[in-house]
Amino acid sequence: MTRVGFFTDTSVCIGCKACEVACKEWNAVPADGFDLLGMSFDNTGQLDANSWRHVAFIEQPPASPGGSDGSGDLRWLMMSDVCKHCTHAACLDVCPTGSLFRTEFGTVVVQADICNGCGYCIPACPYGVIDQRKGDGRAWKCTMCYDRTRDGLAPACATACPTESIQFGPLDELRERAEARLDALNDPKARLYGHDESDGVGGQGAFFLLLDEPEVYGLPPDPVVTTRDLPAMWKHAGLAALTMAAAVAVSFLGRRP
Repeated sequence: MTRVGFFTDTSVCIGCKACEVACKEWNAVPADGFDLLGMSFDNTGQLDANSWRHVAFIEQPPASPGGSDGSGDLRWLMMSDVCKHCTHAACLDVCPTGSLFRTEFGTVVVQADICNGCGYCIPACPYGVIDQRKGDGRAWKCTMCYDRTRDGLAPACATACPTESIQFGPLDELRERAEARLDALNDPKARLYGHDESDGVGGQGAFFLLLDEPEVYGLPPDPVVTTRDLPAMWKHAGLAALTMAAAVAVSFLGRRP
């Protein structure tokens, strides 16, 4: 089937958190509680087992009389972050139970009833998305509302977004739309993040239009598949095992009368 995904345009995000609430309500994700964390209106801080969508509030004070945006005023950057549903997903490579799988829509989903809580997927994710829930032990993350997409519905977060900052649809169409939006914005600092299929993860199923460097939003500038060296490692391990087996066989043969 056609691969679907998210295009999140941070230039029109107003930080309303409707996406966070809709995600929690639809997926029955536990509440985070009310804790501002000393980070303005950000009460979640990051993506984790209980925050599948995280709205970041980034305050940029004027660094000089010209200011960070040229006006001398404080600039707010807001962004609704989510699992990237990578083309080359390292979490899939390391899952020993098949709990993580790729759906017919190209998204990556955790099957909670199969997850054994090993935690291998957590360090494998280059974005730090996947997390284990306390008291549960299993891994949890955004499913891009797999149950809704199977029924032809948009994910809850995209449906609830009042400004269409979160857009859902066929990935190829979203990439074209994002390129047009970037051109129309005509902002020298604006950039697309995760849309390039030649990047370190083969492109993201959830990509973003950012108004500053990725690091400002807590995103790695050059993400790579953490399991990219696994084939070579298995090859070397296999050769070493064969060499050892051959050495043992020769030693036994040498002892025969």
